[in-house]
Amino acid sequence: MRGPHNIIRLIRTGATLERTGAMNVVLEAFEAPRSLRFVAHALGKPFQWLGYKGDPNMPPATRALTALGPAYIKFGQVLSTRPDVVGNELAEQLRVLQDKLPPFSRTEAMAEVEKELGQPVTEMFSDFSEPIAAASIAQVHKAKLTSTGEDVAVKVLRPGIERAFRKDVDAFYFAARIVQLFAPGARRLRPMEVIEHFDGVVRGELDLRLESSAASEYAANTKDDTGFWLPPVVWSLSARRVMTLSWADGIALGKNAALDAAGHNRSDLAERVLRLFLMHALRDGYFHADMHQGNLKVAANGDIIAYDYGIMGHIDEYTRRVYAEILFGFIRRDYKRVAEVHFEAGYVPANQDVDEFARALRAVGEPIFGMNATHISMGRLLSYLFEVTERFGMETRTELILLQRTMVVVEGVARSLDPHMNIWEVARPVVEDYIKKSIGPRAALRDFGKTAMVLARFGPRLPALVENALIAQTHKDEPQGSGFLPMLLPASVGAAVGAAAVLLVIALS
Repeated sequence: MRGPHNIIRLIRTGATLERTGAMNVVLEAFEAPRSLRFVAHALGKPFQWLGYKGDPNMPPATRALTALGPAYIKFGQVLSTRPDVVGNELAEQLRVLQDKLPPFSRTEAMAEVEKELGQPVTEMFSDFSEPIAAASIAQVHKAKLTSTGEDVAVKVLRPGIERAFRKDVDAFYFAARIVQLFAPGARRLRPMEVIEHFDGVVRGELDLRLESSAASEYAANTKDDTGFWLPPVVWSLSARRVMTLSWADGIALGKNAALDAAGHNRSDLAERVLRLFLMHALRDGYFHADMHQGNLKVAANGDIIAYDYGIMGHIDEYTRRVYAEILFGFIRRDYKRVAEVHFEAGYVPANQDVDEFARALRAVGEPIFGMNATHISMGRLLSYLFEVTERFGMETRTELILLQRTMVVVEGVARSLDPHMNIWEVARPVVEDYIKKSIGPRAALRDFGKTAMVLARFGPRLPALVENALIAQTHKDEPQGSGFLPMLLPASVGAAVGAAAVLLVIALS
């Protein structure tokens, strides 16, 4: 029975939030109405003794979520990508959540590998280490392939993690329904949407085949990028609960002293990590959305190595073009053009005033450009931009929120390597190159070619579609009795034109 479990879990959650001082922080961040605040405190205060104490050295929200366990830690990490939901302040607190947890034993990991891959570990690996990293969902072991002697990294899901997450996610849905009941119109809450988003992210991370697929696609997109390398997936030793990659030796990107001692140029690394991220987001529309120092290494030859592909971002081609133009407009300080792009894309309703919107955008851009180069931030610019566009009626786009959040993280990584780098100077050539290739005569010809190919695919179906449309229109227009023949020709022509228009819309969409 899920009901009693959900109620007990919800009471313990409320008790922990109260005990750690996080309850008011969370309620304020969500701008919860009075009715919901009353229910939340009623579930928490009388039962504080049931709540987990957590680490008092942490901020209240991260302290509570860390104490509540893996599902809550992951939930906080996902919420950190949604400042549109929790607000910038709480999102910033949650961004530093660490999901390093005590590892499970090497024996258990080997049993999981054998069960999933259907072979004895000794037949697959001549060596299998103790865990070298452990997180909320999985842990990693270093191993050596029996067949080739190659070193590999083996990622293994925690035993029973799917069931544990399922129970907590079920409790989250239960809580979301309570929120909807007591706060149906509260701004920012959107409880079911938030839980569904989280559920989708977790389902993806609990199937390592999907992460393997993401790694493979990312590697295919970036194979020609100078100074960047991804360890290949060993597909024969990867499955739903196990993922095997080639081993990647290197220095963590956050260890500046070690990087200096190895002779790496930190200024070059800072520029490269920012440019690579922008290239992947604009050129490919597929980017690593968790590019913090823990997921980046520097190889002995200076290549940047990225790993952990559980969270990837995707932006469609049209949206990439729009946001490249917006970004380029800000770089040139052409606020009128930035405003026009928003209207042309339909992001801002047509009943708004374009000149007034351009003035609001100037208020966003000018203070940033007036800063010292070391304080300029594209992530901050995007954050301010979303605030302004929301005031002018633009709906939140989650893929762009993820882009903005990742931009903040990447800028932080770059600045930790070189505090004096000028973000705009580094970004400008990447954005300009993308603009040249995606907007202009060549891009128009390429788009026309794609449209023609779509039309060609529908070509064999065109006669049947037109005939069906003619028959349907004829039956619709046919009067009772005789005398309908004079109406047939105009109706048929209209149906044919309508069918052709439908095909054209399909092709151009």
